[in-house]
Amino acid sequence: MAETFELEVATPERELVKDQVEEAQIPGKNGYLGVLAGHAPLLTELGTGFMYYVIGGKRRYLSITGGFAEVLSDRVRILADASERAEEIDVERARQARERAQQQLLNAALGVDPAAALAAIARAESRLEAAALGQADS
Repeated sequence: MAETFELEVATPERELVKDQVEEAQIPGKNGYLGVLAGHAPLLTELGTGFMYYVIGGKRRYLSITGGFAEVLSDRVRILADASERAEEIDVERARQARERAQQQLLNAALGVDPAAALAAIARAESRLEAAALGQADS
């Protein structure tokens, strides 16, 4: 059996994951972070993107938006501002959210902050990517 570590993923609303996993890839603020058992301790700010973790050789996907991750040699705790399991993502709703944000970005008359529109696009795209990867690995 591969070495494992405990992974906890939670948002202010709920706990999404609490399990022994073989590896994880987490969207850090400045790029993705790969974690295996025995990783050096660190604390990092999360970005917006998808993450995956492996249980029994099978990848499972989540979308992540902001928060923090604490990595220890035997445990990873992720406190995300928002997160969804790939199978819970409403793909059509995410597409509509991306479309709305793109229109807001293009139409300055709407008075939407460009940074807010770009963040909304990134959130929608991370949700769509997590959902697509989750279906591909099913």
